[in-house]
Amino acid sequence: MSGTDGDAGLLPRDGGPPARLSEVVYDGIVSLIAHGDFAVNSRLPSESELSARFGASRPVVREALGRLRQDGLVVSRQGSGSYVRRQPDLEVLRFAQVRSLADVQRCFEFRAGLEGVAAALAAERWEAADLREIEDALEALEACLGNGELGADEDRRFHEAIARATRNPYHIAVQSSLASHIAVGMNITRHLSRMRTPERIRAVQDEHVAIVEAIRRRDAGAAAEAMRRHVLNARQRMFEGV
Repeated sequence: MSGTDGDAGLLPRDGGPPARLSEVVYDGIVSLIAHGDFAVNSRLPSESELSARFGASRPVVREALGRLRQDGLVVSRQGSGSYVRRQPDLEVLRFAQVRSLADVQRCFEFRAGLEGVAAALAAERWEAADLREIEDALEALEACLGNGELGADEDRRFHEAIARATRNPYHIAVQSSLASHIAVGMNITRHLSRMRTPERIRAVQDEHVAIVEAIRRRDAGAAAEAMRRHVLNARQRMFEGV
């Protein structure tokens, strides 16, 4: 152990329902990895050891480890156990203080499907005013990039403009109702991107450009794929490592 507070990731939700125990275990292991208690390429404690450590059953621990594998933080080696694949930046914990990290990841999963469909519908249905709004939001994001600003509000406007261009009130309502949850993930990934190289920041903006170009030429398939790839890349960037 490194002497850090290994329970730093076991954070309560802000007024929401209590976290499932597997999510508490998930958050706790993420915190331990981020703090360096479990180093990259090191073997995690066994399921029984983690079970005793977190006061959870082995099936609960197994579920948490499964999600960690999905998120690319650990890898299983047959007959040997689970090993740390990458160490997330401690900033992830700072920006996710009031929500389960597992919830943030699940929100990205949901958005990939929802917003992929929205981008496809926007490509098929946009009218001139819709396209102007999307392009204005893209230009605002570009200005933030040039000024070294976070651009979280502009990012939100961009995604909401695409939802409105679907001309489907259900897409618009769901995007609006998820705004606070989406904002958590956006703030994390955009803060982390600012800490990386200029090329990394440019790559994120290029993803936005690809979405708009596909929508502009009314290529629904390309728009859906560009949006889905963008959201899943954002999910991956959250745990990209230090």
